[in-house]
Amino acid sequence: MAQSFLDDQLLVPAHRHRLEHAQILTQDDLKRVGKLGSMFGNDNRPEAFITKDYNSQSSPAFSLLTQLVICPMLNIGFHNVTLALGSDFPVEGINPLLGFYAAVTRLDTEGNSPHGPGGWFPEQRLTRIEALRGMTLGPAFASFQEDTLGSLTVGKRADIVILDRDIMQVPAGEILKAKVKATIVDGQLAYGKV
Repeated sequence: MAQSFLDDQLLVPAHRHRLEHAQILTQDDLKRVGKLGSMFGNDNRPEAFITKDYNSQSSPAFSLLTQLVICPMLNIGFHNVTLALGSDFPVEGINPLLGFYAAVTRLDTEGNSPHGPGGWFPEQRLTRIEALRGMTLGPAFASFQEDTLGSLTVGKRADIVILDRDIMQVPAGEILKAKVKATIVDGQLAYGKV
């Protein structure tokens, strides 16, 4: 009753609870978050969460982690949870290609992981479209801006980056080589040439 009154008085449109930095979870945790209708905000780069304690496959910490969902990616989709990916800037670098690459490869920028070249917990890799949604539609929804941001749709703001290659198609190793040719903010050219 009190919360309803406050919502009406403060004009809060809806609650969209979000867990930030929830990087080590059990499957039961994911199911509960999905049931509650919450979402995850995550920095998804392996270098952001692989520490010396987890690097060695012989360490007790590594053994424990194999039983959990590490920086949950793909598993989130099975539990009706929205994923809002980000860079964790200024703690980590701001380049969104780092997060995209890590989400689809589960590798650090050198192409390494404790599990080898296939990626850290490779079954948790996102497809490129899942990663793109997690970096566009997910954050727009998380910030109550899905009507104006998050997709290239008539009537929405045109915030666009044009790259020199199609990161949805190139081999994964070329994603981090992509260069920005132009940036458009709210429909206006802010950098480069189109």
